[in-house]
Amino acid sequence: MNACDPVPPWALASRTALMRPSAVRDILKLTQHGGVLSLAGGLPAPEGFPIEALQRASQRLWRHRARSALQYGPSDGVPALREWVADRCGRQGWVVSPEQVLITSGSQQGLDLVGRVLIEPGEPVLLEQPTYLGALQSFAPWAPQAQPWSADAHGPLPTALQPGQRLAYLVPNYQNPTGRCLGTERRKALVAAARASGVPLIEDDPYGGLWYDTPPPPPMASIDPDAVVHLGSWSKVLAPGLRLGWLICPPRQVDSLGRLLVRAREGADLHSSSLSQHLVLQLLEDGFDLDAHLEQVRARYRAQRDAMDAALKRHLPAGWHWTRPEGGMFFWVQGPAGCDTAACLPAAIDAGVAFVPGAAFQVPGTDAVEVGRCMRLSFVTLAPIELDEAVRRLASVLRRAHGG
Repeated sequence: MNACDPVPPWALASRTALMRPSAVRDILKLTQHGGVLSLAGGLPAPEGFPIEALQRASQRLWRHRARSALQYGPSDGVPALREWVADRCGRQGWVVSPEQVLITSGSQQGLDLVGRVLIEPGEPVLLEQPTYLGALQSFAPWAPQAQPWSADAHGPLPTALQPGQRLAYLVPNYQNPTGRCLGTERRKALVAAARASGVPLIEDDPYGGLWYDTPPPPPMASIDPDAVVHLGSWSKVLAPGLRLGWLICPPRQVDSLGRLLVRAREGADLHSSSLSQHLVLQLLEDGFDLDAHLEQVRARYRAQRDAMDAALKRHLPAGWHWTRPEGGMFFWVQGPAGCDTAACLPAAIDAGVAFVPGAAFQVPGTDAVEVGRCMRLSFVTLAPIELDEAVRRLASVLRRAHGG
């Protein structure tokens, strides 16, 4: 054999067959061409990034903590940043110690670490139907038996939590993709059921700060800290390019689950970016008012949400339904019986508008009919006038495909 001969294919791990592509990122590639108005991506509006504040913090960082920012760091995160997260929880009435906090590379890494440590191949995990696509991607390589979480009008049912399930995953605040927010009583019932069944409850909360009418109820982990693993993120409240989030381990699990989560992340990436951690820490220590910043972001998104709601009412044909979300970044729009939104996507792209078909959020191995007639529409990256035009284009495609 010489250097010009073809290299025979390498043997890949069997679990690679379980790795799911990201439908959202595949769609975003199609929208890179000019003229496409995208309602597809779950991207925060770049106009909301605190660029000037980050620039000032960066200048001070290079003067005062450059060596630490450029060096390896502890696997569980910069101690002062962990203390900030714990203190922030305390100001919300939830007692958290810094020892419970693990700084992650976005809350997405938190999902990966939880899957590595808790999921056993072939054993059940409970997932909302529909559920966050990134959770499906994180959990899939560990080959769980995915179980759709039965629900009613108030959200996932507590009775679905049963002994033997490896974990139960949900997004209680302005869920991706549905935009639904769980009420206080359902949260309490779910936490009680998780404790009684012994099932770890994974609370993913990237959107809790993005409320537009009234704040959401307290975190589920604040109801019973020992029953819930809580995930948070700076992606939606500061900037996703920082790739920073956090995981809060139950206090009685720090020496067991917490230690194993740190070991799992040591094997993945050693630690989150020291530079990003110190930049965010410098920003916060400089007195950056996160709450005031969030109010500005909410004001912008609230206007865009209302513009999207008005555009849907103005343009969508009869038979399409949605609920105006009280927070978050998404509308979940349901079509009439027999509708297949995935089949409409190519025509929509040709018409200059993109969305995510509901089937992308389906729990594997389940009937996709109900989810498949839905679509997720993001409203935070387009101006109101663009939202109206995007929905007008989308409505034209839906009329051609389904009448109305």
